[in-house]
This record gives sequence, C-alpha cells and structure tokens, in this order.
Amino acid sequence: QLQESGPGLVKPSQTLSLTCTVSGGSVTTIDYAWDWIRQSPEKGLEWMGAISTRGVTYYSPSLKSRSTIARDTSKNQFLLQLSNVTPEDTAIYYCVGGAAYDYWGQGTQVTVSS
Repeated sequence: QLQESGPGLVKPSQTLSLTCTVSGGSVTTIDYAWDWIRQSPEKGLEWMGAISTRGVTYYSPSLKSRSTIARDTSKNQFLLQLSNVTPEDTAIYYCVGGAAYDYWGQGTQVTVSS
C-alpha cells in the first residue's frame, strides 16, 4: 500500500515536497521501481521520475531541472521535491511502485496558487 502526503496548496515559485509511505512492502525490494506520476486535465498522465531499489534516479527531461527524488529507507518512504512551481504544476500527484507500476497511491491534489 502506498500513501502520498504533503501540502495541498503551494504558492508560485515555492518548492513542492511530497512523501510516499510504503506499507506491506519495502522500498528496497529487488527489481522494483518507485515512481511519481501526476495527472491534470491539460496534460493527462505525466511520468515525472523514479528511483530504483538501488537508489538510482531517473527524471522526465522536461522536469529534470526542477525535480529531486530521494528515499528514506529507515522510514520506508520515497520523496519528491519540485522547485519553482507554477500554476501549470497543479495536478493530482500519485506515487507508484512495483515491477511494472503495480501499486498506486490514492493520489493527492496539489494546487499552485497565490
């Protein structure tokens, strides 16, 4: 089970920080990846990036300059930071895990507005 947490409202130019808590599994499970995906009416589903069980990170080229994905193995969590947000970053953010996007969090709405 995956559960996203973080602020629902962020001001423009600030940094969005989200946490995904994993239960019933481990962020170090071999051959799993842990992804962040967002969804908006304008862009549909957008893959943002991922971290592997070895801690290697991958990012969407369009978001790489603003994104950081990390993990906290002691808390069984993985994290997303997105800097310098704009209203275009308003979306539902999902954390996803497994060998092939098997497990999804329920999603958390993030709105960027002043």
